[in-house]
Amino acid sequence: MIQAAAVTGLVKTILIILLVWYGVKILSRLFAPFLVRYVAKKAEQKFGGAYHRPQNKESKVKEGETSIDKMPRKNAPPKKNVGEYVDYEEID
Repeated sequence: MIQAAAVTGLVKTILIILLVWYGVKILSRLFAPFLVRYVAKKAEQKFGGAYHRPQNKESKVKEGETSIDKMPRKNAPPKKNVGEYVDYEEID
């Protein structure tokens, strides 16, 4: 009697797992195009904004002109440790 209950429970468990598996497969085929389209649109919004400049900034800079976005600090201490100098001679 204990063995019969275990076998029916095992069969029910296997059937439930198979039904869930095939259900997920069917639903993923139905909703995958929508999900991929949503992810592609979000990626386009995220990465596309980095390459587009605002229109007012482009109008300030004329063609052939140089513009500097960041000015270096004037009171930055000079770096004294620039490395080791190695003297060499060229051999023919």
